[in-house]
Amino acid sequence: MLGAKPPVSETALCQDHHMVRLAAILLAAVLLLSDSSGLLGPTSEENAVQAVSTWRTSGAAEIWHEGFVPLEDLRKMSRMVSEHIDYEWHGWVVAGALPTPPAEAQVRWDDGSAMRVPVIAPREALMALSPWPENMTFPDNKQYKLTGATFTTMRLKTSRGMAIVPAWRLHFSNLPGPIDYVAVDQKAIGTIEDAVGDHLPGDVSDFEVLDERTLLVNYEYGVCVGEEPFDVTVRASERPDVVVLGLEMPYRGYGICAGVGASGQDVIRLNEPLGDRVVLDEMSRLPVLCQRAQNTCHARNG
Repeated sequence: MLGAKPPVSETALCQDHHMVRLAAILLAAVLLLSDSSGLLGPTSEENAVQAVSTWRTSGAAEIWHEGFVPLEDLRKMSRMVSEHIDYEWHGWVVAGALPTPPAEAQVRWDDGSAMRVPVIAPREALMALSPWPENMTFPDNKQYKLTGATFTTMRLKTSRGMAIVPAWRLHFSNLPGPIDYVAVDQKAIGTIEDAVGDHLPGDVSDFEVLDERTLLVNYEYGVCVGEEPFDVTVRASERPDVVVLGLEMPYRGYGICAGVGASGQDVIRLNEPLGDRVVLDEMSRLPVLCQRAQNTCHARNG
């Protein structure tokens, strides 16, 4: 790999996604608009109305409630295997015969419901583990060699509850155990991001349910270099099926500046219990959980 740039670890890949989102937040800081004034753009409530409309009419709500939306990592492996893997300096290669995938399989939820889904091939599962493009080459001693795969199942948390999902058990000649990877072809069945389409980065990065009416909300925003972070308030717009979270910021003027990132927390009290309502971000129009789990709204195999 002479002259090659060092690859990025799985953790760093998530950080890269975060940095792209932060860059867009900083760009928004250049104009320093007030989210609630409506002087130079839509008001916060208008954004919330648009988020609700997009959620209900784009097909995103149907995917969330009736489709396959994973809420945790698509990989499962033992701690010994995890500690053995060096993502930054190793590639992932096929070094043995692999089985042909079935045309489709079944996701079965604990409530008895089921869904037929197309599946990916074991090679695609392997490439989903790698931070490198498939055509990247590595020295022989810097390769994790896939020698075989077994079609199996694994339990996974989804937006519809726990489910038994089809998976590939990937066997390697130089790892101390297998890696299981979800075999559902998310790109083929459609994702939340597919349904919503083009969208801005979200301001709300995560939330914690303190009780049925109280949320601890984490958020990020941009300020000009040299300025102190300013007061930010999280607002909630409630509907029977969703809660939309957005930021209210004071009007800071209009002009160009170099932006830096800032973050904060706020506790909000809902008028009604959260229940099973989906929490959306006002700007991205996506569920806030999309920021927590990278495979929730985006097809990793896409």
